[in-house]
Amino acid sequence: MPPTLASLVHHSALKLTVRAGEDRLDVPVRWAHVSELADPVPYMEGGELLLITALKLDAEDPEVMRRYVKRLAGAGVVGLGFAVGVNYDDIPPALVEAAREEGLPLLEVPRRTPFLAISKAVSAAIAADQYRAVTAGFAAQRELTRRTLADGPEGLLAALAAQVDGWAALYDASGAVVATAPEWAGRRAARLTADVQRLRERPAPASSVVGGTGNSEHPENADRVELHSLGTSRRPRSALAVGTAAALGTAERYAVHSAIALLTLTTERSRSLHEAGLRIDAAVLRMLLAGEPDHARTVAGSLYGGLLDAPFRIVVAESAAARSRAAGTAQAAGDTGGDTGGDPLGTLTEIVESAAARSGEAVLAVPEGERLVVLATDGGAAVAACVEYASALEAARPASESRSGGDDESLVVGLSAPSGPIAASAAYKQAEQALSVARRRGRVCVEHEHLAAGSVLPLLADDAVRAFADGLLRALRDHDATGRGDLVASLRAWLSRHGQWDAAAADLGVHRHTLRYRMRRVEEILGRSLDDPDVRMELWLALKATATD
Repeated sequence: MPPTLASLVHHSALKLTVRAGEDRLDVPVRWAHVSELADPVPYMEGGELLLITALKLDAEDPEVMRRYVKRLAGAGVVGLGFAVGVNYDDIPPALVEAAREEGLPLLEVPRRTPFLAISKAVSAAIAADQYRAVTAGFAAQRELTRRTLADGPEGLLAALAAQVDGWAALYDASGAVVATAPEWAGRRAARLTADVQRLRERPAPASSVVGGTGNSEHPENADRVELHSLGTSRRPRSALAVGTAAALGTAERYAVHSAIALLTLTTERSRSLHEAGLRIDAAVLRMLLAGEPDHARTVAGSLYGGLLDAPFRIVVAESAAARSRAAGTAQAAGDTGGDTGGDPLGTLTEIVESAAARSGEAVLAVPEGERLVVLATDGGAAVAACVEYASALEAARPASESRSGGDDESLVVGLSAPSGPIAASAAYKQAEQALSVARRRGRVCVEHEHLAAGSVLPLLADDAVRAFADGLLRALRDHDATGRGDLVASLRAWLSRHGQWDAAAADLGVHRHTLRYRMRRVEEILGRSLDDPDVRMELWLALKATATD
């Protein structure tokens, strides 16, 4: 405990006497300061015990004393010590009355007690309190370390909650609650998800203070909560919340800082270990794609649990910023759109890994050049989180941007159909195909399974296909423009009726001999035979690609 006026009064060597403010002696004293200025307030910080002899004060003037005492109290001075037997044999009644009116503690200092003795007593008490706090902090650090080694992060949270007489919670990279202590704090911790996500937007290390997470019907149960980011990278991987009824003291602050250091060590792999893990992940993926699932299982051991035993899905993702850098364009990496923090692939990695960790799944996420390849359990939380995140990005984009396609999207994702280890290479190709379709259609995410359920016609919107169609039909359109026939319409009717002359002629309202003549002219102009099924297919696709002309 820091020194208080009461502890100074009870100090047997000081012989202080209380003359006013008896009910406010429990106020902490930050320092003892001597000043004979008529207005010492500009030199006060608050929390001081001011010691005077009234050398330059008219201590017998009631109005002067009222103004003097009122100004001291307004500046946060916690007490006034008056030395008797120096300039005044006793404390003037005007000063005593002013102190009582303002409620400012007034202490009588006997002549045999020098101000220096009071200053030393305050300094010694402050030093002793700080020593106790440091000692308690080191003891807390030892206890936190012991519990961490014995019980992991959960044990550390329990020990920290006991140290601060409150509660503690650990969050993952997405802001979801991983563990709390005590258990009843789970609901309170869950209310802070948005605050944790905002904290992650700031470079580490970062911290913030929030309040009012207790029961709104009982304000006395509201907490003061400190949030601290964990990790050494630019973007924190997790966060710690500490809820208490009041601001933390020195000992509690030591405990919190120790917990931050320990949690950083336990939740973050070292750089070398992380890089080694990435190399193993990449090697396992290469073996799967090379058709060597047995070798992949041997290398992986128990790292991925049953992930390699199927069924799983493969996700291939790339960002617009990555494509722009590869193409040498001037697009800024930060103009990615959406809430990706400038690194959409990093964000997606955190999302799928966090979702898998919460559900106890294994996941394989491998950076592959300018792409990210993810192998995750079919129907699991990681795949669902990936699709949900992509859907949220797509919903947040302007409709005009969604329709435009091209390279403006912040993230493009292709998802394979469910597969097994033997067919991993085929699943990877499916994911690449879905990725290509997503890019062409201006979508954030496309699942390969949905491609077969749709139509091939939307794929004809590609500029290269359109150019081919225009070139193939140009000669027929030039012929029709002279007014010598309607070959394009006749070709469309004939193909739509599968070469049935009577039905197609009826659709056009002409005689079948007229239609036969027109089809011979089509063959003559194009130099290609309509008996060739490939020619008929190409002409039909060209007509569909230019249907809006």
